[in-house]
Amino acid sequence: MAAEIHSRPQSSRPVLLNKIEGHSDAVNAAVLIPKEDGVITVSEDRTIRVWLKRDSGQYWPSIYHTVSSPCSCMSYHHDSRRIFIGQDNGAIVEFLLSEDFNKMNHVKTYPAHQNRVSDMVFSLESEWVVSTGHDKSVSWMCTQSGSMLGRHYFDSWASCLQYDNDTQHVFIGDHSGQITLLKLERQTYSTVTTLKGHEGSIGALWWDPVQRLLFSGASDHSVIMWDIGGRKGRTLLLQEAAELSISLVTEHHQLPTQLSLSVPAPQWLDSDSCQKCEQPFFWNVKQMWDSKTIGLRQHHCRKCGKAVCGKCSSKRTTYPVMGFEFQVRVCDTCYDTVKDEDRTALATFHEGKHNIAFMDMDPSRGLMVTCGSDRVIKVRHTISPITHWWSDRQSLIIGD
Repeated sequence: MAAEIHSRPQSSRPVLLNKIEGHSDAVNAAVLIPKEDGVITVSEDRTIRVWLKRDSGQYWPSIYHTVSSPCSCMSYHHDSRRIFIGQDNGAIVEFLLSEDFNKMNHVKTYPAHQNRVSDMVFSLESEWVVSTGHDKSVSWMCTQSGSMLGRHYFDSWASCLQYDNDTQHVFIGDHSGQITLLKLERQTYSTVTTLKGHEGSIGALWWDPVQRLLFSGASDHSVIMWDIGGRKGRTLLLQEAAELSISLVTEHHQLPTQLSLSVPAPQWLDSDSCQKCEQPFFWNVKQMWDSKTIGLRQHHCRKCGKAVCGKCSSKRTTYPVMGFEFQVRVCDTCYDTVKDEDRTALATFHEGKHNIAFMDMDPSRGLMVTCGSDRVIKVRHTISPITHWWSDRQSLIIGD
């Protein structure tokens, strides 16, 4: 299932242009080649393939290269034609593509991690490759010397990252649901802050360096937009799916109206008793004893954030302006304040028709490519300036 998020009615839908098949295992990354009718893919079947569109309209591999270990992720820099492949064994392999994309030469192998590489970014400005791995670490290595510059360990798997080239800050999402911001130096680093807002593992991050906004998607069914410049965070969207991939493309560095006018979701408040009827929650032993009552389970109103009991939050409603496209729990007071126009959906749904684990977009041509565990790569045409894709139950979200 796919959902398109927009602030005004429109009839545009992603149109399937091509299906590329041939991998024998899950495809973990697929990248469109700028200014070329081509796609680069990496897979669990240990192959790196460059697909070029032929006169017949079909994509055929111009490069088919096998490596020693399953390919887990990829970072491609088009201007230099350098491609970095993360592997299941923890190594990162660098290749240089020829101008005609018919040949690929090995450059270096970087011993980046002790376990599977989960994500990486190549920075031409720094000449660094920054990567995260299942060995619970983020590492940064010099691409000129091939040497390790630094490493930082976490308490859980580091699952994804984004890197700011101008300031050399890196955002790392992990399986505990936290996002850590580090300032990297050539031989050292410093921890700036930790962002806490998700209740599930972080599956994807996207950084907008101009607006200073960070988008995070997690398995708790939420996408959060963090205002890094203003030091704020707000929930942008909730959906019944696990976030695996986010791609955000803004034209002229301007966010669409839907995002800039979204109502921030409130912080959940802590209390030992219901903030509506004042009945104690089950851990408030003293009040339970004094009032001779049985403690209640704590819930939270999604609109005001207050801690409430089930009796005081018996109603459900959608509230798309805050990002809740599906019915969520609200307290009785807030339910009465939600108007019919507040319930108007900002999402339309389209069939993705395959599990989407990764996506890439070329806004200049209106093209997007998706891939997943079904071993199929799909090339679509879309005119939407901002796109979010996520997978699990075949879900796609596109914001306009």
